[in-house]
Amino acid sequence: MSSNSSQFDMFETQTEHPTPASPVVASPAKRKPKQDSEEETLARQLEQTGRFRILRKLVPRNIINRADSQFDKLAVLIDTETTGLDHATDQVIEVGAVAFTYSDDGALGDVVGVFSGLQQPSIQIPAEITRITGITNEMVQGQSLDLEALKNMVEPADLIIAHNARFDRPFCEKLSPVFVTKAWACSVAEIQWAAFGFEGSKLGYLVGQAGLFHNGHRATDDCHALLEVLARPAGGANTVPFSELLKSSRKSRIRIYAENSPFDLKDHLKKRGYRWSDGSDARPKAWWIEVDESDYESELHYLKTEIYRWKDAEPLSVKLTAVERYKK
Repeated sequence: MSSNSSQFDMFETQTEHPTPASPVVASPAKRKPKQDSEEETLARQLEQTGRFRILRKLVPRNIINRADSQFDKLAVLIDTETTGLDHATDQVIEVGAVAFTYSDDGALGDVVGVFSGLQQPSIQIPAEITRITGITNEMVQGQSLDLEALKNMVEPADLIIAHNARFDRPFCEKLSPVFVTKAWACSVAEIQWAAFGFEGSKLGYLVGQAGLFHNGHRATDDCHALLEVLARPAGGANTVPFSELLKSSRKSRIRIYAENSPFDLKDHLKKRGYRWSDGSDARPKAWWIEVDESDYESELHYLKTEIYRWKDAEPLSVKLTAVERYKK
């Protein structure tokens, strides 16, 4: 790990312990408690008028020794910044990760490790990527990721979480084989954010509507931000989004390929949520969709009656668990 990158050992002992499963963001250590109290009082007074909405600065949680956490399960939030969107040709320029404990019933525990690192690609970082991420060619000059440290964090994890796992997983698997056999969950695709009262699933929307702001588009900062959004009760039932994500990750889904479907019915498939695969990623060249196992029979019925119009049609179907989902 280069000098410009920071690494916290997930088994490092810390002197301060946050309250387990608490979604409350800790106060900055440099501020005086009295100043914090006065500012919070002013913020609440403004909010109580009904004419203001206050965003509070997101402060990362303290890191504790994993052995001191009351929960035994381990999840790792991960985010990558890259030179572009193509898994085949583009390269990772930054990785951020936050490891935290959780319980089987979806209670979120403690942060036990943080990883942050930059890497110099073999090509110049496009200007548009620098505009979005703030990462320049000068920042990554001579930098390389400490892949051994990243492996040590990920290896004991029960679940890997990304905010768009379909994008991050292939890039992570190119970095290290430790990601290949892990169960993955996607906090975009597997949480019904609208049902929780959010107006969109982009991380910036989620953070803002959770009453926070942060330094967006840097990998580790985004991981800290996603953790807080996942931890804060939301919706009319005050459900913790992480618990919903955990339930979803444990369900099997089935990917159905509507091979050889009539061309003039492509708009029907697209409207129903099917996506097009051009066959370049070793998948069939066809429209496809992923559904819960409970919805599989009804989706087959739709294809047989509305698309193929042949009762004996048997479209290719592949069962996916969290270990297979979001692979390239």
